[in-house]
Amino acid sequence: MSTQTAASTKSNMDADLHTDDYLEDEGVAEDAQSVDSMSIESSVTRYRYENGRRYHAFREGVYLLPNDEIEQRRLDLIHHVFLLLLQGKLFRAPIPSHPQHILDIGTGTGLWAMDMADVFPSAQVIGTDLSPIQPSWVPPNCKFYVDDVEGQWTFGHEFDFIHGRAMCGSIAEWNGLFQQAFDNLRPGGWLEMQEFEMEVYSDDGTLERAEYIPNWLNMVNEASTRFGKSFNDASRLKPAMVDAGFADVHEDIYKVPIGAWVKDARLKELGQYALLAVYESIEPYTLAAATRVLRMPLDKIHQIIARVKAELCNPQLHLYAKVRFIYGMKPT
Repeated sequence: MSTQTAASTKSNMDADLHTDDYLEDEGVAEDAQSVDSMSIESSVTRYRYENGRRYHAFREGVYLLPNDEIEQRRLDLIHHVFLLLLQGKLFRAPIPSHPQHILDIGTGTGLWAMDMADVFPSAQVIGTDLSPIQPSWVPPNCKFYVDDVEGQWTFGHEFDFIHGRAMCGSIAEWNGLFQQAFDNLRPGGWLEMQEFEMEVYSDDGTLERAEYIPNWLNMVNEASTRFGKSFNDASRLKPAMVDAGFADVHEDIYKVPIGAWVKDARLKELGQYALLAVYESIEPYTLAAATRVLRMPLDKIHQIIARVKAELCNPQLHLYAKVRFIYGMKPT
């Protein structure tokens, strides 16, 4: 395998989502605490409650989205959407057939890490997150820790594969994150980021009929930028990964329909789940961003949320999102 640093770019995405060929190929730290084997200090679970939602306590305020049961169900739904998108696969990178050490940063409810532990029973899989919201019954080769991925990593070994999903909005300095990932990979190991763009598109002009969705996107993207951790950083990750020294960097971009407006049966199912996932994402992406950063009144925020949700359900809007899979190898 080549060790020359490169950004492999292949562009063949069909603009029409009615076809099957809709893939665009472009080209544990000091504060960690074991969720399943150590008692969790009260400071980690002394959660912040505001506007009817619950937020993380560890490093309070560094992340804008909640961590309550409603949010956990949304994260599980996102995992299902990604499985549908990749037709059951968990990653795109050509990782070794028998990896020994796998790290999942920002693991959320831990479904990806647990699935990887089942697929690779000889591997030790670690998941880290600000919130201890992972289940206690997990595969024996899977461990979860409370940790801030932007802190200093102090793992005792190198990894064969490091994975992160939906981390936009969590990271202030991507270059620093990717440098730490690079330093904690063994030579020949892979880093993969799976990120959705915080934008919506249409190929038939129906987005122009949407009144509230574009304004909502502008609002939350502006708030997250002011906060210092943009929701819409997906397009920045490929060059940042190259700058960190990764080789054979690829970016695969998928169109994901929002709704059941597509004709293809597989994409229709994907679109139905994606619509529900986007619908359930409106409130968590809005509340803290609009109240803490933009200082908007809560009644106004709830009006915006209701209008955006109603507009999303309009079957005349043929909307889609883009999901980017960016992966690169540490040179041997």
